Amino acid sequence: MNQPREFENQAQPEYVCKLRKTLYCLKQAPRVYYGKITKFLIQSGYSVAHVNSRLFVKDSKGKLATMLVYMDELILAGDNEEKIRSLREKWSVHFQMKKHHQLKHFLGLQVDQTEDGIFLCQQKYAKDLLKKFGMLECKLISIPWKSMQNRARMKANIYKMEQCSKSFLQPYVVYLGSHSHGSNPTSHDINRARIKHHEFLGSFLGSVEEAAGLIFHSYGRYINGFGAVLEEEHAKQIARHPEVVSVFLEEGIDLHTTRSWEFLGLEKDNQIPPDSAWNKARFGEDVIIGNLDSGVWPESQSFTDEGMGPIPDRWQGTCQNDTNKAITCNRKLIGIRYISEGLIESCRAMNSSFLVPENLTTSIDHNGHGTHTLSTAGGSFVSNVSLYGMGYGTAKGGSPKARLAAYKVCWKPNGANLCNAADIIAGFDVAIHDGVDIISASLGSKPKEHFESSVAVGSFHAMMHGILVVASAGNSGPAEKTVDNVPPWVLTVGASTTDREFSSYVTLGNKMVIKGASIAEKGSLTQDFYPLIAGEAAKVANVSNEDATQCKNGTIDPEKVKGKILICYDAKLGDAKGQQAAQAGAVGMILANSREDQNISLNMVHFLPTAYVNYKDGQSVYAYIYNTKNPVASMTNSITEFNKNSSRMTSFFSARGPNSIDPAILKPDVIAPGVDIIAAYTNEYGPSHEEFDPRRVPYNVMSGTSMACPHVAGIAGLVKTLHPDWSPAAIKSAIMTTATTEDSSKHPILDQVTGQKATPFAYGAGHVNPNSALDPGLVYDLGPGDYLAYLCGLGYNQSIIDLFTQPKEPFKCPGPFSIADFNYPSIAVPNLVNGSMTVSRRLKNVGTPTCTYKAQITEIVGVSAVVEPITMNFTKYGEELTFKITFSVKGNDKPVATDYVFGELVWSDGFHNVKSTIAVKLQ
Repeated sequence: MNQPREFENQAQPEYVCKLRKTLYCLKQAPRVYYGKITKFLIQSGYSVAHVNSRLFVKDSKGKLATMLVYMDELILAGDNEEKIRSLREKWSVHFQMKKHHQLKHFLGLQVDQTEDGIFLCQQKYAKDLLKKFGMLECKLISIPWKSMQNRARMKANIYKMEQCSKSFLQPYVVYLGSHSHGSNPTSHDINRARIKHHEFLGSFLGSVEEAAGLIFHSYGRYINGFGAVLEEEHAKQIARHPEVVSVFLEEGIDLHTTRSWEFLGLEKDNQIPPDSAWNKARFGEDVIIGNLDSGVWPESQSFTDEGMGPIPDRWQGTCQNDTNKAITCNRKLIGIRYISEGLIESCRAMNSSFLVPENLTTSIDHNGHGTHTLSTAGGSFVSNVSLYGMGYGTAKGGSPKARLAAYKVCWKPNGANLCNAADIIAGFDVAIHDGVDIISASLGSKPKEHFESSVAVGSFHAMMHGILVVASAGNSGPAEKTVDNVPPWVLTVGASTTDREFSSYVTLGNKMVIKGASIAEKGSLTQDFYPLIAGEAAKVANVSNEDATQCKNGTIDPEKVKGKILICYDAKLGDAKGQQAAQAGAVGMILANSREDQNISLNMVHFLPTAYVNYKDGQSVYAYIYNTKNPVASMTNSITEFNKNSSRMTSFFSARGPNSIDPAILKPDVIAPGVDIIAAYTNEYGPSHEEFDPRRVPYNVMSGTSMACPHVAGIAGLVKTLHPDWSPAAIKSAIMTTATTEDSSKHPILDQVTGQKATPFAYGAGHVNPNSALDPGLVYDLGPGDYLAYLCGLGYNQSIIDLFTQPKEPFKCPGPFSIADFNYPSIAVPNLVNGSMTVSRRLKNVGTPTCTYKAQITEIVGVSAVVEPITMNFTKYGEELTFKITFSVKGNDKPVATDYVFGELVWSDGFHNVKSTIAVKLQ
């Protein structure tokens, strides 16, 4: 039986064997009752511990008792009947709890009577736990608890054992749309919203008090809804209510530099050209960027406020302290909050005895991810930055003079990176309240319907209040239909490579030279050549060749690898293998990809000089070893190289389209640097991101669409600074229509996986181009009404639409609305109906007041595309004109390789080129 450590050596009385014969299905209780029980017992002179939904109680003589609370009575099992009787009487007098019809919301019993006795189920892992702790080995003893059995049969719902896993309280988000109190809620408005949420849930449970105990988040500012622990049946009932937009189960959401900005053209040779977007947009001065992520390391030099003026008056945020430590903000890092209630309830749903650790009550970044992304978006200039001498230069964010706010919604309970959906929505709600201009969200999950996604819900309300949300596309590429964060009101960012590489070169004794990826401290590689050994040749006794080949933990003999270069197969857990190799005395390591991964690789921060090579090169090394009597090799320390041939490729991991939720909206929107990005890092974690890593670095390298996202958030900050009156859609359009589909050598962007020309499903509108984004000429603008019409087009009825609007500003769904006419900067036709289809768009002039633009459209294989009108004459700033494109199948032409074909529409006045990507599906 799993019990507190202080009780482990206690003698096990006979009743324990009775309990071991049972399966527990103890429903999670509201925290208030659980706390009262504990307080009562402590006041009665008992020591109390919580383990797996059970209270372990030890009296002053060290006697151990296990208790269960059943409805209005305290049921105890133990060997001191007098003590138990006394305690039960005290309980009855102290609480006088009345009979409650919702037994399942108390710390109670769910009973199944069988021929073998009474069975009580505990969570879906019960059988495995019983086997693990030997609980099935007890002999059955007759059950003397007849009174308890009778009460259970009369008052409790009878659950079959196989039903137990379905009957738990679990965290849900109940989304109700927008509030009626307007855009400037007072504390009274927020409190009134909370009361309404309690009353609403109480109408389903029969008790407002009980509802208050189950709600852990009440979104009372801009987003209307709440997070609560509910039974599945109640969640289904609530979802059917006409005033509910959606109810969705809380699921774990994943967290998806020195060179980037020069690569993007904002600087050259460490100098900022006069025409740089940084100069034009005053380095993003006073724009406020909020970051929903894993917190922040406030002491990083990237968040220094030197030279910054007073905090803008519009800021309403706060600097939230830890429970045991004051957190310092400044004129750069102006806001810090942490939000963890949803995650705590998720942990309690898995284990109702879960005790909240200190690391869930702090905004300090224990992961490094949040610090990295926030500094990429808007970190200050910091000179002489490198990682072990590589990537040397000046670190800075996209908007170096921006104000920053960190919202910690991602955590590491039990070592896992988790972001809670309910917490994310709460993060959006307070960020909107605080007054941010841009929100960066490098997180997501599998694509979901718009209002069943926390990012979609939160970003929708941000958009309604004039805030652009930039989110990562996800790292599930290169498979199709994997792109996440796909609502049209989100700017979705995929990842590209840059022209910088970190490398190490290995020279074998046969003079073959192999290049590998490498980031490591400089080692003592003083000899020309070192003995080369494979993992299986260096194994300890009694381990398999397969495990040794992969250099798994405990398989390598230090005596055999000391002073040698070790090659290990399969790069998974490569940093851990490097640590073992270093501890064993190896001078270097070659890490070879598996057959499955082939040429796919991402850099790691290694513990010794390492070359991470592809599968083919790894096989060459093995062939040399097995065909040479005394194999040797030399290797270089890690070096920084620049390679224009590999720049602006779509990274292998970047999630791909088409959009699985609404294929009429092309996603991702753009790509940006996301591979080997150096930015600020936490001092709480080592650069390998592993618990065992004792090293600490102020700046670290990371890869992912998480790194690409804040690049675009920083660029959006520049556009917002220069054009403070632009809508989120106008800023997004400017970034998309000025993106490039060429690499640094003016060749088409390639796909890192195939080496062939990439498609818009990999790069969207193209690679971001910040210098051009400040002056796009024309934009595809959208307002809240356009997005509401879009929802109407998706099939949301008027009653649901009313939940998003204010009574004073009602919105009525237009007549028949075609999603194809939604004013998106890119154009996707997921089904060329009957061989012909016409779409419309409108463009707003944000450039020269009087100007003429002409349309040019690239040839689309098998499709005829006709633009009307072909010329647009603008006569003033802000004027909007409409055009149409008619697509039709051209003869019997069919695409060669795919059912989607692609093209490009460009409107040009001779200076501006306003580009829209086109994707058409013929079948």
